[in-house]
Amino acid sequence: MTDPAPIDPRLLEILVCPLTKGPLEYDRAAGELISRRAGLAYPVRDGIPIMLPEEARTLDP
Repeated sequence: MTDPAPIDPRLLEILVCPLTKGPLEYDRAAGELISRRAGLAYPVRDGIPIMLPEEARTLDP
């Protein structure tokens, strides 16, 4: 398995959760952007964040 593509740090500074408008954490190993407030993990595909709630994975409690 290859290492997920990095995300531009400047992009991470401006991205927020589309549901809560709260901050996101980048989990590079999982290739996801985590919204703790929403309890969702948004996938990052080929270095592009997929910021659609219907594409997000629900976080385990």
